[in-house]
Amino acid sequence: MAKGSGKVLAQNKKAGHDYFIEETYEAGMVLQGTEIKAIRAGKVQLKDSYVQIRNGEAWIYNMHISPYEQGNRFNHDPLRVRKLLLHKKQIGELVGAVKRDGYTIVPLKMYIKDGYAKLLIGLGKGKKDYDKRNDMKKKEAKREVERAFKARNQ
Repeated sequence: MAKGSGKVLAQNKKAGHDYFIEETYEAGMVLQGTEIKAIRAGKVQLKDSYVQIRNGEAWIYNMHISPYEQGNRFNHDPLRVRKLLLHKKQIGELVGAVKRDGYTIVPLKMYIKDGYAKLLIGLGKGKKDYDKRNDMKKKEAKREVERAFKARNQ
């Protein structure tokens, strides 16, 4: 099965707008009891989340997983810091890129693969304002071409 394939539960659309994503990694997560049930229900948000490497381990911050409705007093904290499961070699590559080249590790999407919740993280370089304007111009030009073809074919 390809990286990033499975039932997509959450997507960070702003990441593609703000960063040039150069490489992606698939990471597992260490979750508590009711978190996986809330994730399967689609109650997850990646909007303001980010990944940091601390003491040779990857951690995701600000990922919001809503408390499970049928959960009891053992429900989880929605914004707790969660550990990501990556190989040591992958963590080494990420640390090198972040320190040396000024990259950022950005969560792209969360999905279920073979019964496990996975997170696709990307190594991205921040876009400048003029890069964003160029992307918007390209999108607008593509839309205009599609409109012209649609009008011509009708």
